[in-house]
Amino acid sequence: MAGHVYDVASSDQHTVKPWFDGKLDFAPPVKDLAAQDFPLAGGRLDYVDNRTVAALVFQRHKHVINLFVWPAKDIGAPPTMLKPVQGYNVVHWTGQDMTFWAVSDLNAQELAEFANAFGSR
Repeated sequence: MAGHVYDVASSDQHTVKPWFDGKLDFAPPVKDLAAQDFPLAGGRLDYVDNRTVAALVFQRHKHVINLFVWPAKDIGAPPTMLKPVQGYNVVHWTGQDMTFWAVSDLNAQELAEFANAFGSR
């Protein structure tokens, strides 16, 4: 994945969100969290469980945060920090009729801050 971080490189949510039009059967929420020190860097298509999903890419200093988004079956679950997977921290939540999975080598506390910032806006 290191060579394919994003298909559309932009910190402008009004560039990234329309890029997904026609590529997905849903419209992912795209937010710029630069004011919270999590700037949007771009987006790409990715695959989870044989489904095409939106992958939004954010940064925190030199760390990359991949936020995978697709329509939710269950809605309204608060952010839940999972045990690290192969050295990566993972946070999962649902809201806005979407499922969110944030994955990063960022420390767990800052990744939880990211999840709260994205989910609360």
